Amino acid sequence: IGTHNGTFHCDEALAVFLLRQTATYRDSGKFHRDPTVLDTCDIVVDVGAIYDESKQRFDHHQRVFTEVFGHGFETKLSSAGLIYKHFGKEIITSRTQTSHDDPQVTTLWLKLYKEFIEVIDAIDNGISQYPTDIKPKYRNRTDLSGRVGWLNPAWNQSMDPQIVDAQFAKASQMTGEEFLGRLDYYANAWLPARDLVVSALAHRNNVDPSGKILLFEQYAPWKEHLFELETELSLSDDTKPIYVIYADETAGNYRIQAVPVSPESFESRKALPEAWRGLRDDELSKATGIDGGIFVHASGFIGGNKTKDGALALAKAALAM
Repeated sequence: IGTHNGTFHCDEALAVFLLRQTATYRDSGKFHRDPTVLDTCDIVVDVGAIYDESKQRFDHHQRVFTEVFGHGFETKLSSAGLIYKHFGKEIITSRTQTSHDDPQVTTLWLKLYKEFIEVIDAIDNGISQYPTDIKPKYRNRTDLSGRVGWLNPAWNQSMDPQIVDAQFAKASQMTGEEFLGRLDYYANAWLPARDLVVSALAHRNNVDPSGKILLFEQYAPWKEHLFELETELSLSDDTKPIYVIYADETAGNYRIQAVPVSPESFESRKALPEAWRGLRDDELSKATGIDGGIFVHASGFIGGNKTKDGALALAKAALAM
């Protein structure tokens, strides 16, 4: 595996690590940053002014390079994005021990690009996250690309190739460990939560004929998945869920939460009734006529009941009000 010498960056550090997760390059004994040996390498990333998969050359610095990830993403790729685009599904399949044609592999492949790889591509290509006429209120030098940058020797320290290569190896390992950690999370936690939301959507008419109530027997992060699945399923506004019922994370009670109008919004599709807001315990039970009341938030976006049946009764009553 070959890449350029001198100052190193997050994109080629991650690209080298990713290649070492593939069947072809897993046993590559070392990487090369010596420009005199690049032509002898089996694969070269981030240098050479060539992007040609058939030749295993993956650079993105040439003037004519315009490659993007596709699937709705428009950020110009760096060497990290290039290697991930071509080898990412193989890496995910190997790590998760799934078959290459499992649709969840594609789901993870796209999710990891969106949440992990794209920002590395953007930073390396100098693409601003927001309009440049807006002055940031603070600086962030703790992102992954920034932390890789700090591993380069300072201007007044030795740039001996052996020292720099050793630091590059640290950077590659660091980026790779974060990538694998994120992949493991999405495969082992994020995807199972998505499956729960898929199931809840499919069975919501069994919970209430209106289809407006989702029920989860256990706590799971649902909000992101719900909005994505509503889009994928092309649900009309009048068929979308209004309330979500789920088991409390720690107390063994149940929560009722109003679905927000958008993932980032504090406004609900239909907040819990005004007459219930700010009430607790017996006072809430008396106002609703439903035993086991715990609380309803003053804004009406969430409430609690001691039982699943109680939380469901709250949701059904709120729908009717």
